[in-house]
Amino acid sequence: MIHISKRPDFNRFTGEKKKYNRYAGMLIGVGIRLAALLLSLVVSGVVIYAITKLNPLKVYAEMVSGSFGTSRRVWVWLRDTALLLVIAVGLAPAFKMRFWNIGAEGQVLVGALATSACMIYMGSANIPTPLFLIIMAAASVLAGALWGIVPAVFKARWGTNETLFTLMMNYIAIQLTNFFIPMWEHPKGSNTVGIINAGTKAGWFPEIFGQQYLLNVLIVAVISVLMFFYLKRSKHGYEIAVVGQSENTARYAAMNVKKIIVRTTTLSGAICGLGGFLAVAGADHTVSTGTAGGRGFVAIIVAWLAKFNPIIMALISAMLVFLNKGAIAIASRFNLSNDVSDIIQGIILFFILGSEFFINYRVRITRGKEKEA
Repeated sequence: MIHISKRPDFNRFTGEKKKYNRYAGMLIGVGIRLAALLLSLVVSGVVIYAITKLNPLKVYAEMVSGSFGTSRRVWVWLRDTALLLVIAVGLAPAFKMRFWNIGAEGQVLVGALATSACMIYMGSANIPTPLFLIIMAAASVLAGALWGIVPAVFKARWGTNETLFTLMMNYIAIQLTNFFIPMWEHPKGSNTVGIINAGTKAGWFPEIFGQQYLLNVLIVAVISVLMFFYLKRSKHGYEIAVVGQSENTARYAAMNVKKIIVRTTTLSGAICGLGGFLAVAGADHTVSTGTAGGRGFVAIIVAWLAKFNPIIMALISAMLVFLNKGAIAIASRFNLSNDVSDIIQGIILFFILGSEFFINYRVRITRGKEKEA
C-alpha cells in the first residue's frame, strides 16, 4: 500500500535543466520544512490547550514577545544565536569529514576556563582592551584546539572511536572547571566564581555604537563567512569533502588522510573554544560547569540540519534560540512548569527533524494494479 523511494539528488543533474532542478530541490526542501513547522505549531497548540486550557494564539504571541518584545530582548536573542552559531560552525568541518565530534561542550568549557584565567590573572595589568581581547581569544582557541587534537591523534594513529573519546573529554573539562572554581571563588565560601572584574570590566567586550553585544555578532558573522568559503572554495575544504565521502578514495588521490583528520579536528576544537571566549568575555563574565549550557549538543542538530552550510546554520540557530526564549517566556508569563515549555520545544524539533525524511524520500500510496506492476 505504501511505497517509499529515495528522491533524486537534484545537485547531480546534468544538462540544460541542471540549474532548474537544483532550484526545484531547494523549493521542495523549503516547502516540506515550512509544512512541518506549521504542523508542529498545530500539534503544540492542541497540547497547550489540553494541558493549560489557554488560547494557543496568545501563547504563541507571548513566545514572540519573549524574544522580540523589547530592544534588549532582541539583542540577547542575537547574542545567544551568535554563540550557538559559532559552535555549530566549529562542528561543521569535522562532521563533514565524518568525524563525529561530540565534545563541543568540553571544548567550549576549556575555552571559557582559559578566558577566565586571563581575566583573573591579567586583569590588573592595565593591558589595552584590544590587545587583552586578542590574548584571551588566543588562549581560548589554543585550549579548544588541544581538546580537539587529542581525540584526532588517537583516531588517526590507532583508529579509536571518536564519538566516545570526544564525549569523555567533556567530563574531563567539567571536572577541570570544578577544580578551578574553588580557587577562583568570589566571595569566599560561595563556591562560585562570581562576576569577574566587575569593578574594572577588564576583559569585557566593549560597547559598539552603544550596543553591548554587537561585537559578539560581528565576530561570529566573520567566522561564519570565512568557514563558508573555507569549506566551499578552498583546497582544505575539498579534501575534507573527499575524506568524508571515502577515506580510500582520498588515499588513492594521494591525500594524507591522517594529517587531514588531525588538522580538521583541531580547527573544529579551536572554533568551539572561541565560543567559550564569547560566552565569558562577551556575555556572562563568569565561568561555571553550565557555561556551555548544552549548546554543544544543540549545535549538532544545527550543523546537521543545515548540511554543514554556515549560512543556513545562522537561520536554524536563530530559530532554535527563538524557541528556547519563547518557551521560557510562556512558562514565566502563564505560570507553567518548565516541563510544558520543554514539551513544546520537543514537539517542534521532532517535526523539523522528521521533515528531513520526507526531503530525502518520497512516500506514495500504491493501488492494486500499480502495486502488482
